[in-house]
This record gives sequence, C-alpha cells and structure tokens, in this order.
Amino acid sequence: MRHLVTGGSGFLGNLIARRLCERGETVRIIDLWEDMTRPPEIEYVECDVLDADGVGKAMRGIDVVHHVAGLNPVTKAGKRFWQVNAEGSRVVAEQATAVGVDAFVHMSSSAVFGRPREIPIRQETPVHPIEIYGKSKVAGETAVREICETSGLPLVVLRPRALLGEGRLGIFKILFDWICEGRRIYVIGNANNRFQFLHAHDLMDAYLLALDLQKPGTYNVGTDQFGTLREDLGDLIEHVGSSSTVCGVPAGLTIGTLRLLDWFGLSPLAPFHYLTYHKDYYFDVEPLLALGWKPKYSNQLMLRDTYNWYLENREQILADKEAYGHRTPAREKMLWLLRKIS
Repeated sequence: MRHLVTGGSGFLGNLIARRLCERGETVRIIDLWEDMTRPPEIEYVECDVLDADGVGKAMRGIDVVHHVAGLNPVTKAGKRFWQVNAEGSRVVAEQATAVGVDAFVHMSSSAVFGRPREIPIRQETPVHPIEIYGKSKVAGETAVREICETSGLPLVVLRPRALLGEGRLGIFKILFDWICEGRRIYVIGNANNRFQFLHAHDLMDAYLLALDLQKPGTYNVGTDQFGTLREDLGDLIEHVGSSSTVCGVPAGLTIGTLRLLDWFGLSPLAPFHYLTYHKDYYFDVEPLLALGWKPKYSNQLMLRDTYNWYLENREQILADKEAYGHRTPAREKMLWLLRKIS
C-alpha cells in the first residue's frame, strides 16, 4: 500500500509514518519542515495543506491518505485555526477524492465535545465545542465527512483523548520538568476527577485495525485503564522518586486567573485545558474493543513511558530549534514565577 501522511514531521504524523514504514508500506509525507531524523525510506515533500495543487501532486499514486496536519491548542493560533484545521482539511479531502485514493483517515480531537453533560462520552454524544480550537476541528470534520460521503470515499474519523508517547512535549514538558525538580504540581480543583489519556501507539493500533478490517466510521479513542488525575500523577511522582506533591487549587478563582493570563498571552495553557482538566473526561471505547482492539498502555504506564523518554532526550530536545506542534516544549511564561515559589 502507498500512504500519504499530512503533517508527517509532527509528533503524531511522524510516529504514523514510521509505523507504516515498519509494516513494509510505501510512505510519503508532506509538511512545512523536514525532520532530518526520519528513515530514508520515507519520502518528504514540502507542502502546505492549503496549497491544493501541491497536495494534489503529492497524492498521485497514493492509496490511503492519513490527514494529521493541524494546529493544536497550545499554538493559540486564533483565526489560523480555521484556515489550517477547517479549510486545510477541506482541501486535503477534495484532492483525495479528485485523484481517487482508496481510503481517507481524518485526525480530529476530543475538543469537539467541549464540556459534555454526560460521562462517559459515547458514539452518539453530540459535539459541542466551547472554544475556537474545538470549533475549527468540528468544521474540519464536517467538511471532510461531506466530501467523502458525496464521493463514496471510505472515511475513518478519529477523536483521540490527550495523547502521550515518545516525542510528546507541549505542556507535558512543563509537568515533567516540575516533577524532575520536586516542585508542587498544581491542579484545578481536587484532581479527583477521572481523566483519560491515550498512548499514540494505541491510537495507531486502533485505526490501523479499522483500516485492515475495512470498518470506516467515527471512533472515540482512549485507554480503558485509568483512574483519577490525582492518582495517576501521584503514581508518576512515586515512580520517579520525586518529592513533588499534587496540590489542588480552587477551580473558580484559578480558571478566572488562567483566562486572564491567556487573554494577555502570559500562560501556556489554552482554553480547552483550563476549562476541562478538572472535570471527569473519558470515552466509552466499547465499540473499538468489540473490533478486537485492546490498548497496551494504562494512564500510569504511558505517563511513565513518556517521562522516561523525555529525561533520556532532554538535552537534545532543548537544543532542537526546528520542531513544532506537540514536538515543541511549551514555554512556561508566567508559570515560571509559580515554579520558583513551589
């Protein structure tokens, strides 16, 4: 099979391209920057997903398109979210139907659900985004679905929970640094909310299974092994032998403060983070389990795995000036002051 991965130099796109290559597949990626560490068997094409002609050329001879490119919440990209996440998705789907690929995989987000009224989130739970990033992902989903349904192109839509795994940085870099230094780990509320993560390799197992079984559809994906945020962060702290403690802070006051800091560009956290991380937030993954998928990683195991990878590669990560998205360490901004007194 011949595969095209958009955003193939980013955290998830990079892992997907490598995984496909390991399976013996032919892989081409498009992105705006080239990851020089990628295997030589993976072909790189410099291209913006908004460049319809360039995307169409890159898709020639391709069987399956994996559309992963997008701006994540930490970028705080404003109107650019709509250009890349919504319009970019439309462009990629239109070109995929024009060249006649066999299947399309679209990477969405759990942010499309905003703050759901009922937990767990199920297949039939309506989308209700609460901030611009989530709204842009809904718009991208809608555009892709309409195009694929009209043309009859088989479509797999994935809504992953917060991702962890090798190469994952973003705001987790801040968490890992604070634990490494034995700082207090502040959480909104009491952290007794059940909060689900997902390892990138388990995500790939899920959707590659759906592709192999020819089961198009929309899948909400998260681990089936998780506890409360306090329990899972506490396990990581204990595992690494840190003197850190998990400290709850009042939700109302903290959210208001983070909203204000965000408005002035002084916080690394995006609205979806501070509006949902103190709530129960997890998917019912029974539809995937029924297909034969079984996640290998619990919340605790994936936190340990990602933390260990970060420590082993910390010096190289801090020296890398070219990576972006979830492969980029988030800047603490005003949180550095809190760090100093913690």
